[in-house]
Amino acid sequence: MPKEDPVDIGILLNVAFGKFKRDLHRHLAEQGFADLGPSFGYVFRLLARSPCNLQSVSATLGITSQGALKIVNDMVEKEYVIRRDDPADGRVKWLELTVRATQAMAQAQRFHRQFERELAARVGKEPVAALRLVLEAVYADASAEGLAEIRPI
Repeated sequence: MPKEDPVDIGILLNVAFGKFKRDLHRHLAEQGFADLGPSFGYVFRLLARSPCNLQSVSATLGITSQGALKIVNDMVEKEYVIRRDDPADGRVKWLELTVRATQAMAQAQRFHRQFERELAARVGKEPVAALRLVLEAVYADASAEGLAEIRPI
């Protein structure tokens, strides 16, 4: 019987990310955050750094202002983001995370840590540490090229 070619690493990374994301969203839904949109996490991370305006969201995510507005409006409606007037310029609205958003982020971070612990329990601490080292190297290369921003792919 002929040996099958190994699955391409890009496919492995893509499927692994898809499973991680599916499991993360399932966990978050179980914790009361079933209404998260696909780009919310990127905006959460951006606004966790500091409040910003719609143009910053648009630029950081690499999408149009209209696309950013649609996401932000959805986040405001679902009570993850609030808008505040800029005291110096009434035309500018600052976007900030709500308590609900920080709670969702905390749950997501717990899931990230638990996922890594469970993976280590399944395959061993050393392979997971090696995987982390490899992914951090790829991340560092992407950062050097300006690709490791918050923006989605």
